[in-house]
Amino acid sequence: MFALLAIGMPLGFASAFLAVVTLMLKFDASLLFGDFGRGPLSVLGQAVYRQMTNYVLISVPLFIFMAALLERSGIARDMYSSLNVWLSRTRGGIAIVTSIMAVIMAAMSGIIGGEVVLLGLIALPQMLRLGYDRNLAIGTICASGSLGTMIPPSIVLIFYGLVTETSIKALFTASFLPGFMLATFFILYIVIRTRMNHSLAPLPPAEPGDPDGSDKGLMFLGFLSKFTLWAAGVLFARAVFFTLTGANAVREGQDPIPLGMVTDIPWIIGTFAFALILIQFVVGRERTSKGWEMGKGLIAPIIVIGVVLGSIYGGITGITEAAGMGVVAVFVIGLVRREMTFDIVWDSLMRTLLSTGTIIWVTIGAAALAAAYTLVGGPTYVANLIVGAELPTMGIILVMMVVFLIMGMFMDWVGIVLLIMPVFLPIVVRLPAEEIGFLGHVDPRYIPIWFGVVFCMNMQVSFLSPPFGPAAFYLKSVAPPDISLTDIFRGFLPFIALQLCALSVLLIWPPIITIFL
Repeated sequence: MFALLAIGMPLGFASAFLAVVTLMLKFDASLLFGDFGRGPLSVLGQAVYRQMTNYVLISVPLFIFMAALLERSGIARDMYSSLNVWLSRTRGGIAIVTSIMAVIMAAMSGIIGGEVVLLGLIALPQMLRLGYDRNLAIGTICASGSLGTMIPPSIVLIFYGLVTETSIKALFTASFLPGFMLATFFILYIVIRTRMNHSLAPLPPAEPGDPDGSDKGLMFLGFLSKFTLWAAGVLFARAVFFTLTGANAVREGQDPIPLGMVTDIPWIIGTFAFALILIQFVVGRERTSKGWEMGKGLIAPIIVIGVVLGSIYGGITGITEAAGMGVVAVFVIGLVRREMTFDIVWDSLMRTLLSTGTIIWVTIGAAALAAAYTLVGGPTYVANLIVGAELPTMGIILVMMVVFLIMGMFMDWVGIVLLIMPVFLPIVVRLPAEEIGFLGHVDPRYIPIWFGVVFCMNMQVSFLSPPFGPAAFYLKSVAPPDISLTDIFRGFLPFIALQLCALSVLLIWPPIITIFL
């Protein structure tokens, strides 16, 4: 595989080629090709067909299309401007804003490449102009831009769920806390480093009329209060509609509608009244109005996140339908803002076609190789080899982590999840659950979910790992000419250490993934 990749063969074709070679080594070539449509070769076709006809796979191009629309429209730029208003006078504020924006972008689409490019276009010039340390700026953009691997709706988690037949909704729920933990590590690192060394992030000059800290805090509270008023009003109308139509009637064996039951109405009214009291007697109407103007760029992203994740966790739709609803939400918001032109839609479709085509070809090749490898007994051989080594349970897990990290340096995550997961996951499931982790243990039924989150954390590292860390090449495509790939990889080092710390937390304390489950 490494030899074929080294001579420039695309991963999808290299995998498919190796699949046929693997079968030829095991079976006679005449048996392989003599009875076309039956025999060992047909197993590859069945594996590819099964993978390509999985309904959830449709969500991948939809999420990519949504990310492309977000990147080309002004929604992301306005979000960055609004976040920057609140943190402009904070040491390292622009780097913190970049990390927060990356978290919001990840929660909207879960696409990594588009986030790094967008942050490189918006945040990098501003940080360099204000004299931020180059390594800090580069590392923040690429590490934060790759958070889409961990934070739902992550496409890596979707593929893992497809390959291992694990609940994707459960994977999203389990990865929520680890993803935000990693983002918190990045923000804390920025805060501590810039406090220790002020030269890394000079404060920008104060703008005339810029409110002081306490006044700005009250304005932000006013913005949140006004948004709460709108949200409570919408939820109240929704609950009343469900009540009048009888849709929220309590029925045995049927889950209650989240925030849509009759018992929820008093709480919604109470929230509305509390927000109104804050505006009238704490913040003031004038400050609330100014706060709304300063923060209104955050409204569109919050709506998109609410549509995508709200429809999934609210039990309204599945993953695929939520992706489609997210695309419609972004498109409608773009139309309302008068930013959605034919050129933007066409360019976004072309980008989606190119990205999806690459993923599909890798999926086809990797599915074929995984099927051939299984047919010749490869997974059983590797499982017996690892188990026969008589390593302790965590020793086996650590060996797998090393394999993931090494392969992540050279291969795309799609190929890794399709090639390695059918081999490793059956081994992990057979390990004694009480021996996994050092502080607490994971429930045996959640082991596939825990391993999926651990795998995604490994892939988070792979996006920054030289020599083929994709995030470096994404940023290089939009960075100034004087920033070399060596400079970019040098900026990654502290953030790779933070990612490994987060991975260690998942290995030491596995129950972190079951908190929301």
